[in-house]
Amino acid sequence: MTFSQLASRLDNIAPFHVMELAKMAAALERQGRHIIHMGIGEPDFTAAPLVIEAAAKAMADGKMQYTSATGLPALREAISAHYRRVFGLDIAPGRIVVTAGASAALLLACAALVEKGSEVLMPDPSYPCNRHFVAAFDGQAKMIASGPEQRFQLSDRMVQEHWGEHTRGVLLASPSNPTGTSILHSELAKIIATVRGKGGYSIVDEIYQGLSYEGEPFSALSLGDDIIVINSFSKYFNMTGWRLGWMVLPESLVAPIEKLAQNLFICPSAIAQHAALACFEPASLALYEERRSEFKRRRDYLVPALVELGFKVPVLPDGAFYVYADCSGLLKEGDDADKFVKEALNQAGVSMVSGLDFGPYTAQHYIRLSYATSMENLQEAVRRLGQFLGKS
Repeated sequence: MTFSQLASRLDNIAPFHVMELAKMAAALERQGRHIIHMGIGEPDFTAAPLVIEAAAKAMADGKMQYTSATGLPALREAISAHYRRVFGLDIAPGRIVVTAGASAALLLACAALVEKGSEVLMPDPSYPCNRHFVAAFDGQAKMIASGPEQRFQLSDRMVQEHWGEHTRGVLLASPSNPTGTSILHSELAKIIATVRGKGGYSIVDEIYQGLSYEGEPFSALSLGDDIIVINSFSKYFNMTGWRLGWMVLPESLVAPIEKLAQNLFICPSAIAQHAALACFEPASLALYEERRSEFKRRRDYLVPALVELGFKVPVLPDGAFYVYADCSGLLKEGDDADKFVKEALNQAGVSMVSGLDFGPYTAQHYIRLSYATSMENLQEAVRRLGQFLGKS
């Protein structure tokens, strides 16, 4: 059976090229090739031992029934305590809504705030699903070209210049996928003040916030209680497939979001929620910090190695586990970054991602490399890329 009348909003949602490249890599592996995966952003670490034990105990104890749509009270309290311990912020547990991953949190935020024809400002480049969440509710993501001079992020000046009649808010990510760069605290404060002054909303994706490597950590929540912050157990807590995240909301948004969550998701995974309580045990937190240090070690190896090969890394990534590198100096005449990563995959067995997914501004000349793999793999990838480029 075929459907001839699909919803027109699908026309505004592009394929996810990252996943297409992953399928190409999988096909090569089925042929017996050894592929080093530096494409998909997924920690090579798994959930902490105490988390796995907590999940097994929850199942053994039969704790698998529906929870509240907003999440287990104990987990909301634990997240609140986490903000107090790490950032010195008092976030009421009642403002925290546990979600089926950060994707569900962003979906709920857009369902509550995006109207047909309204605009949401975001940087180009940015995570592709963010603009598609807006499109899913018939809004328009207004992508603003953001280069290395702006750390690939929006600035307050850019927000003021591009705010138009139909603009309703901004969707930011700090640290960002694909660039690994954060918005400076002072600049973020200006942006939020500008948006507030225009009666708009600020959504800040902080799913990589725990993986920050420079300076003192901070959350956008320190800038006011009218900000919507998204976070996740996937990255810092190494629980990608568990599909668990959370959002911190202004009090006035909690009831509307709860109503949407009840209807769209019923509740997040009960097992994942019970397991996630163990994320905040001292032994788990110590392990996460060790892993964060390992990610920094990998970054500090990979960035200069890429520069040595001829890539340009105009902004040192200060968070997440990505390097956003300019490959323009390595391209053959007429080639672009997409062709470059496909040739590198086929010839060198190194899987990377072009800028194609992240917006048109950097699509032709930038690639994203994930260092969420072992140091041994990174070293081998650099060796293979050196051979591929004729530099070793």
